[in-house]
Amino acid sequence: MLWGLRHGQASAATAVTAASAGGVGGLRRPPWGLGWLGTTKSFLQRAITTSGARNQQKDSEGGKYRETVLLPKTSFPMKLVGREQTDMELEIQQKCGFSELYSWQRKRNVKQEFCLHDGPPYANGEAHVGHALNKVLKDISNRFQMMRGLKVHFVPGWDCHGLPIELKALSELGEKAQNLSPMEIRKKARAFAEAAIEKQKSAFIRWGIMADWNNCYHTFDGKYEAQQLKIFYQMYAKDMIYRAYKPVFWSPSARTALAEAELEYNPKHISRSVYVKFPLVKPPPLLASVLDGLSPVSAIIWTTQPWTIPANQAVCYMPEAKYSIIKCANSGEFYIVGADKVQSTATALGTQFEVISTFLGADLESASCAHPTIADKVSPLLPANHVTMSKGTGLVHTAPAHGMEDYSVASMHKLPTDCLVDENGIFTEAAGRELQNKNVLEEGVDIVIKMLESTKNLLKEEQVTHSYPYDWRTKKPVIIRPSMQWFIKIENMFASAQESLKKVKFLPASAMNSMVDTMERRPFWCISRQRTWGVPIPVFHHKTKDEILINSQTIEHLVKLVEKHGSDIWWTLPPEELLPKEILAKLGGPDKLEYVPGQDILDIWFESGTSWNCVLQGPEQRADLYLEGKDQLGGWFHSSLLISVATRKKAPFKTVLVHGFTVGEKGEKMSKSLGNVISPDFVINGGEDLSKDPPYGVDILRWWIAESNIFNEVKIGPRILNAARDDINKLRNTLRFLLGNLADFNPETDAVSIKNMYIIDQYMLHLLQDFGNKITEAYRQFDFGKVVRLLQAFYPSQLSNFYFSIVKDRLYCEKEDDPKRRSCQTALAEILDVMVRSIAPILPHLAEEVYQHIPYEKEPKSVFRSGWISTSSLWKKPGLEEAVESACSMRDAFLGSIPGQNPVAFEIIIVLEPGLLFEIFEMLHPEDVSETSELNELMMASKTTLLTQDPIAIPADATELRGNYLINLEGGDIREETSYKVIVVPATKEKCPRCWKYTSDSPDQTCPRCTKVLENS
Repeated sequence: MLWGLRHGQASAATAVTAASAGGVGGLRRPPWGLGWLGTTKSFLQRAITTSGARNQQKDSEGGKYRETVLLPKTSFPMKLVGREQTDMELEIQQKCGFSELYSWQRKRNVKQEFCLHDGPPYANGEAHVGHALNKVLKDISNRFQMMRGLKVHFVPGWDCHGLPIELKALSELGEKAQNLSPMEIRKKARAFAEAAIEKQKSAFIRWGIMADWNNCYHTFDGKYEAQQLKIFYQMYAKDMIYRAYKPVFWSPSARTALAEAELEYNPKHISRSVYVKFPLVKPPPLLASVLDGLSPVSAIIWTTQPWTIPANQAVCYMPEAKYSIIKCANSGEFYIVGADKVQSTATALGTQFEVISTFLGADLESASCAHPTIADKVSPLLPANHVTMSKGTGLVHTAPAHGMEDYSVASMHKLPTDCLVDENGIFTEAAGRELQNKNVLEEGVDIVIKMLESTKNLLKEEQVTHSYPYDWRTKKPVIIRPSMQWFIKIENMFASAQESLKKVKFLPASAMNSMVDTMERRPFWCISRQRTWGVPIPVFHHKTKDEILINSQTIEHLVKLVEKHGSDIWWTLPPEELLPKEILAKLGGPDKLEYVPGQDILDIWFESGTSWNCVLQGPEQRADLYLEGKDQLGGWFHSSLLISVATRKKAPFKTVLVHGFTVGEKGEKMSKSLGNVISPDFVINGGEDLSKDPPYGVDILRWWIAESNIFNEVKIGPRILNAARDDINKLRNTLRFLLGNLADFNPETDAVSIKNMYIIDQYMLHLLQDFGNKITEAYRQFDFGKVVRLLQAFYPSQLSNFYFSIVKDRLYCEKEDDPKRRSCQTALAEILDVMVRSIAPILPHLAEEVYQHIPYEKEPKSVFRSGWISTSSLWKKPGLEEAVESACSMRDAFLGSIPGQNPVAFEIIIVLEPGLLFEIFEMLHPEDVSETSELNELMMASKTTLLTQDPIAIPADATELRGNYLINLEGGDIREETSYKVIVVPATKEKCPRCWKYTSDSPDQTCPRCTKVLENS
């Protein structure tokens, strides 16, 4: 029911009576019965302009009544300058127990948990802005979940093994590093990792990241390493891990195999590409009649890796594609190329071709060619599915030792996989005297091309710029070469992994497709590395035979040793102590032991991919959230999924949030050479010259992260940080106003019940409940950017510019305990409470600082120990929107007509025809004329008059404003459009020296309202 109108009822009687006030005549309807509307659904949002709003904190008339005005009082500073911000944050962390918060919340008697599993950052350097982006996003999530009553499980961790750490640890030693023993290398690498961990940990603590920093996980901890060995054997026993001699990505610069996730592609790599003849030595039987009399005939191939030509074992074709025999106009020779590649090949070779015959690729069956560099060697023509017509000639040079697809062809046709290249990327003796000891990517290429020239099989050489894989650690090119490695059969678990992802929520949703695509492209995963700093693959190799030793007994024994002593035992203990006694006895005892520990270590992606097994609690061992950068779709997300599916047939995560990388302000990649790398420490503490490089503090860094579109590349720079600082300064001022005006307020004794509050105050609580619900839902969805947008829309517009401007007169000039003032303070207290909790997960230092200044908090220890946003369903009163917002539409018109002027210097007359809108206004303005009504407060004028028809006389200097307002309630069941008129006239009274409103009879006397307040003080 809206103030006397029930759903479906007509309006009340239309009786009117004449009324006059202050010389203004008009007709006025008698008051109707007024009630509350409880179920209306409309919600009208409107930005309220408040230009011309007055500031009563200064008294230019001598300050006679200064002490009688209740100005805000708070020690909360308006702004923190220079080091004040960083000093305050450190003080808050200490005073509010940031270091104990995680342990405190773990001890709460709470059943429901929220588990965010921390993907381990790499322990090889200083904390950078990418770390800040990731850790702060996690902390915002954790703090929100903790405040809303869940027990947060978050164990920080570090990835501690691997080549980058090993290389950095040895970089200072130069050539001396080559003479170090494995244990000497491991000790130096461990020391380097430990130092990096302490540096990063210190930074994370400074950023306010909530965790138990004394109980983190590290991949080099003995217990963690032991769990890896268990997982390895589980997968080995299920035939998901196997050892094989096959091509892998190999880094000559690091002398180790790499997984695809460890590659980065350089789009500007330059290769020396060649077109090469493979002379036909055995014509295909099906083409004998066509080829009869044509001589010589050669297959043409194109490759960007000429160094692989000596390892050629075949030339492959596409059986279902068409091929052509062509005659070269320049040389008169005959060639075979794909029918679709005739013209492009002719153009590339600078000649013209005459097509002699066209046929299906399948007709090339049983043919063979002469090897282009090795005399008497034959390369068969073979069908293959990987051949395409997108590049080259449609015929593919096949070297099984140096290509994944090539190896598949060799396996099918039982071709040799001879490798002519060693671990350093150098041709071996098997490549011949010309090539021996030559680097395949340097002088080796040049020699192979000269060999092709000498055999007259080189048709053309040219440079080509293309994307080429590089080692992501050494930043140098990789090659493909075969070696004996350990692999995981991804193709065997693809279906299960894909099925498990259907139960996982991805943010953004497109990220799941990226993970599936990654798995589809990788039939196997090479998990062995030829380095020292890592966890050993727990197998023993026979000294003379191609045999390995691994079983449940050997693993169980090793697990116990590693749990107690760490993986160093693989290098420090003799082989007989690494084996259990019963196995050793079966092998003939220590003196007859023919097995030695293997020298391969596990890929660090395998190590980190087992973290769920080491860190997550309970039988389910599934995290509510994994949150990392987009590179982890092919890294930690990927390895964690595969290992979990292989061992448990389910994903280790329920939700996966994927964020972008940090880039410069213009979207450029951050690099030291460009000079645009921004250190979090520099942002927080500033530079040497604080006037040039000011300290922003942690909260500005956190605000920047929260407000960014994290699903794209996240930009950072001085302009962006300055904008974040301006936002927070505006927020500080809003919070300061709230604190200052609550200095004399105690909710326990002074709060006003909702039904007795001013309508504008009730309206603000109505808005506040909606705001709080939206804030909560945005946090639930991990949409922190929306949280910031909601805040940015609420506190400047609805609070500072609208509500605060309206209520200042009531707060400052009414009697301290006047119900009207207490009504406003009741609303302000609720607003402050919701605001502080809304910002707390993002801005913990500011939230705690504000919380310490709340005058009525008995134990202001920490906002994080006091729960989440709490609003009342009683605040929800949609009918209030029509009351307030209809008045605001007229107020906007009024203020727009007096730009730059003080609204209290004017009086207004509102003329409304009888109807629903008039009834609403009567609730705000029960008398014909008032200087103190709620409507007058909303309009911000000195006096407001409400009439149903034009006044008898309108002053000559009046301004008339006309408009219409549509009331739409009960989902459209109640609709009424009303025209209105606002007449603006200069104030007819004098300016009150106390409240500054033009409501006094004499400039030397206070207005009636102020006089009454002073008399009762």
